[in-house]
Order: sequence, then C-alpha cells, then structure tokens
Amino acid sequence: MSLTNSQYDEIQRQYDAKQLRSQHILQERKGRIYQKYPRLKELEALTASASVRHAKQLLEGSETALCSLKKELDCYRRERHEILKKAGVDEHYLEPPYICADCRDTGYIGAKRCHCFEQAAIDLVYTQSNIRNILQEENFSHYSFEYYSETKRNESTGLTSRETAHKAVQEALSFIKQFDTESGNLFLYGDTGTGKTFLSNCIARELLDTGHSVIYFTAFGLFDILEKNKFQKDSQAAASMQHIFECDLLIIDDLGTEMANTFTISQLFLCLNERILRKKSTIISTNLGIDQLHGIYSERIFSRIVSSYTMIKLFGDDIRLQKRKLN
Repeated sequence: MSLTNSQYDEIQRQYDAKQLRSQHILQERKGRIYQKYPRLKELEALTASASVRHAKQLLEGSETALCSLKKELDCYRRERHEILKKAGVDEHYLEPPYICADCRDTGYIGAKRCHCFEQAAIDLVYTQSNIRNILQEENFSHYSFEYYSETKRNESTGLTSRETAHKAVQEALSFIKQFDTESGNLFLYGDTGTGKTFLSNCIARELLDTGHSVIYFTAFGLFDILEKNKFQKDSQAAASMQHIFECDLLIIDDLGTEMANTFTISQLFLCLNERILRKKSTIISTNLGIDQLHGIYSERIFSRIVSSYTMIKLFGDDIRLQKRKLN
C-alpha cells in the first residue's frame, strides 16, 4: 500500500511505542523475579560473558569454541528453565512480550513489510478503528443463537431459523479454516436484522487475529472510493484501489443500499472479478433476495456471485428489535 510520509511516520511511531511497551514490561518482570530468584540474573550475566569469551576464541582460530559455547549455553538454559518452572511462569517470561512475534514489533521481516504493518496501514488509511472496537463485541465469543426461532421454518429448506443460523456458522468456520488453502467467497443475504453483518464481523475478527489483512466497507463507502479513483484521479483513491484488490479479505456490507447505476454496476464487476482472478476472498452481505440481485445488477455480476460464492441465507425476526425490547 502506498503511504504518504506522514502516514508512514505515524505507523512507525506506533511501532516505536510497541517496542517501548515491551521493554517496559520486560524490565518490570525482571525486577520482580530477579529479586526472588537472583540466580536468574547471574545466569543472564554468565550467558553474555560466555558468548563474548567464545567469540574471541573463534576469532583466534579455535576449532572447539563453538561446540564448547553450545554446551555451556545449554547448561545455563536448562538451569534457567528449571527456575522459571519453579517460579510458576512460562519459559518465555523473560523474553520481550511482542504484540507481533513474527516481526518482533518492528513492522518488517527482513526487507519485507510484516502482515501487521499492512493491517496497520489499512487501519490508518481506511479509518477502521471503529470497526476494531466493534469486533471486541461482535465475535464468535459473543455469538448467540437464542434470537433465532426454533419453530419458524424456511419452506424451501425445511430448516428452522435457529437451525439455519447453526448451519451458517458452520459454513463461516469452514471458510476460516480453509482460508489459506482455498480462495472462497461468501454471500450473506436475508431480511434486515438477521445477523449477516454480525457474522461477517465474527469472521473478520478471526482472520485479523491470525495476521490476515481485512478491509471493511459499506457498499456506499466502497463506491465512493471507486468514484474518486475513476473521475477525480485522486492519488489516495488510486492507492486504495490497489489494496482493495490485494487485501486478504474484502467485506462489502449492505450491498444494494448504494445508488445502482451503470457506473456502480461496472465498477462492482471490476472489483469482484479482479479479486476472483487474484484468488482473494470477499464477503458480501445484503438485504436483497436472489431475484432482486439478478434484477438490479448485470447478468455478469449475478453469474460471478452465483458461481464463485457460497450463498448463505439467514432468516428470522429482527435481532436488533429483540434486543431493544429486552433492554
């Protein structure tokens, strides 16, 4: 993703803060545990001095220095492990508690940007901090089937509203499990308030937690970016377009609420088709029925969705209204 200098500096400041946080926590841990187990501090000093001593021997041409160093460090490591075990803490307790272990909170793995940097760029450029807050509540830990009826049935499937919701969640979990091996797509549809957005947010949370890049847009927000890129030649919109094509998961929420016209239809096809060609996953949620989808959008879009997406219909009473009554 293309970033301005100020945007890059902002993200870099975030990483600097993460590293300071990790070092602060580590120093606090050391202070507490060294006071109770001073031998741990001695082992840290012995490890450092042994490394320096054997490095000098290696430079002087010693052929046994490396093997000797390994044996000595293994001995210190085993003793350290036993003390930590006795203290009742994890063996990694005296290592910096990185938020991202892959890049050690530097933002880079070698010369390549880490997945966490890419998501930080997405959060900054697309102002998705509110979505992050929403995902604290809208995730599988807070998913409830109690709002779905055990008696209302879908005539075409024979399943109750609750059985349909259970099936939808299983489809979502399968989508997550196979995410890195299969470029699947989901089309969530049904009446207002049946949990489509909640379910897509649950998926987003799981994938974000496993280091994948996720972009969330309402249909209106997405088409605003597409319009700026097409007609205003906006440089930021052009950069955004590239990432819309390349992010691991694109979520388009409330498709059908935008003003459908020749432009939006052509741009939607471009977006969906490009992501399919790049084997990138997309989730679409909408209140439109299948017949409405076919009637509003082009035959090409309808064909792409029907052939490349897993169709999941949710039905039942409006969950938002049910929650309001309970409150």
